[in-house]
Amino acid sequence: MSGNSAQDNYADVCNGSLVPGRKSALLIVDVVVAYLETGSPLFMESAEAARQSNVRLVQAARKAGMPVIFTNVEFQAGGVDGGVFYRKLPALKSFDAGSPLGAFPDGLTPQAGELVVTKQYASAFFGTSLAATLTAMGVDTLLITGYSTSGCVRATGVDAMQHGFIPLIVRDACADRHEGPHEANLFDLQAKYAEVISEDEALKVIG
Repeated sequence: MSGNSAQDNYADVCNGSLVPGRKSALLIVDVVVAYLETGSPLFMESAEAARQSNVRLVQAARKAGMPVIFTNVEFQAGGVDGGVFYRKLPALKSFDAGSPLGAFPDGLTPQAGELVVTKQYASAFFGTSLAATLTAMGVDTLLITGYSTSGCVRATGVDAMQHGFIPLIVRDACADRHEGPHEANLFDLQAKYAEVISEDEALKVIG
C-alpha cells in the first residue's frame, strides 16, 4: 500500500463538496439515556459532551423555526422485530419496550409537533417513513447528530445521501465508544458521502 497519509491518498479522488440546499432540518439520532448512564451496557464516555452540543443545536433550531427530528430505538420483548441486528448486538436489549434506557435525556425531550422516528435498525431511513416525510416537508438538507458515529449516525448519513438528501454530519454533536472508530468514520463520511462540519458551522446553517 502507498506510504502516503490517508489525506494524501484520498485527495485526488475524494475531493467533491456539498453545500446546504433550500431547506434544512436537524436530525438527532438515538441520543437517549442508554449511552449516557454509567452502568448501561451502551455507556460511552464521550456521550455527555455530544449531548451538550445537541442541546445547543436544538435550542438554536427551535429559535430559528428549523424542523427538529428525533430518533429512538424500541423492540418488542425478546427482539422479535430486531432480526439479525438484535442477535448480533446483545446490548440492544437495552431498548426492549418499556426500558428506561430508551428515554430521551434532559434537554432533549421532543416538543409537541416535533417528529419522533422509532426504528429497529441502524439507519433512521430503514423501515421508516422518514424519507417520505422529509420530502413532504420540503426538506433537502439534514444536519445529522447522535450516537454512535460508526453505527447509526454513519448508516443514517449514507442513507440520507442515497435518498437524495444533503447530509451534514455535526462532528461535535456525535459520539462513539472510542476515538479511533469515531475519527475513522467521520473521515470516510467526509470523503465519500457527506460534509462533516463543526458545531459552529452548523449554527451558521441554522441561522
